Amino acid sequence: MNVTKAVIPAAGFGTRMLPAAKAVPKELLPVLDKPTIQYVVEEAAAAGIDDVLLVTSREKKAVEDHFDRIPELEARLAASGKPALLASVAALAERVKVHAVRQAEQKGLGDAVYQAKRHVGSAPFVCMLGDTIFSTTGGAESPTTALVAAYEKYGTSVIALEEVPAEKVSRYGIVGGAMVEDGVIKLDRLVEKPTPEAAPSRLAVAARYLLTPAIFACLEETKPGKGGEIQLTDALQLLLAREPIHGVVVKARRHDIGNPVDWLKTNLLYASRDPVMWKAIEPMVRELLG
Repeated sequence: MNVTKAVIPAAGFGTRMLPAAKAVPKELLPVLDKPTIQYVVEEAAAAGIDDVLLVTSREKKAVEDHFDRIPELEARLAASGKPALLASVAALAERVKVHAVRQAEQKGLGDAVYQAKRHVGSAPFVCMLGDTIFSTTGGAESPTTALVAAYEKYGTSVIALEEVPAEKVSRYGIVGGAMVEDGVIKLDRLVEKPTPEAAPSRLAVAARYLLTPAIFACLEETKPGKGGEIQLTDALQLLLAREPIHGVVVKARRHDIGNPVDWLKTNLLYASRDPVMWKAIEPMVRELLG
């Protein structure tokens, strides 16, 4: 079955970005001239996905609005000769239909994914965290493209993985298993935030998942954990006991915009890749470093 749907959980409060994220959803904080969520949807579209479901909350209506048309603004830009300012959003809307559903309570990532059950139905889908983007310099393919390719070959759920330093494994979900080909592992374990000594590897889950619809039955059986939240990792452990899961070590570079330091780093990195913008910024950066 072709993978044509993506689910983007974007209902969280964004507490690590407060007070900036109090009124403006963190997913709308810009990386250069585009909100973070747009990069995520563009990654989905580039992988052949044409149906995106945003899982939001009542405080996050602006995330939905970003992908909606504003005829008055479009008319004003056209009249002033500046239609290009919205060209990237308009082009994306031609390729992808964006829907939204609300998560009534903040009950964890697993619960957010479960809200997509009716929309997804019996189809496989990609789950993409809305506060993480990837850059694909040097010819690296996007994580979503890599996951879709692996699904087409193996027909299982597939998780994006990245290698992390041993001293950082306690921050992530870490997988264990056997390599079946270069960069592809068949999982036999998934451990949430292990100590370095207990970690089965240094391969960490990296914000992108391709899931079969069997995940929904697992989520229904997953008990709430810390803070009353339903964790996706717990449901994946159930899924792994029932059917194979593969992991793909992605080569694209991950950027987390969920905290101020990483958000600022990401903006500077992306600016450095834009010759015009970097020409304007570099003197100030050199002055600060000096």
